[in-house]
Amino acid sequence: MALDKNSLKQQIKNAFKDMKAADVDEEQGLDIFCTKLAEAVDTYVKTATINYTTGLLAPNGAVTGVFNGNLS
Repeated sequence: MALDKNSLKQQIKNAFKDMKAADVDEEQGLDIFCTKLAEAVDTYVKTATINYTTGLLAPNGAVTGVFNGNLS
């Protein structure tokens, strides 16, 4: 699956809106934003799929395959 920049952009925009809408002090607002931004980036990166096609050799030949985004 390709990375979805538009979804990441929307999640960042929502993080800003949530921070602005919260009736909290500056530090708490910053914590809200940073938490939501970290979650958005984490979700974005975990959707990556890497197709590995060459460069690594095993005893029976070249290694190929797909790395799915189940990184935790």
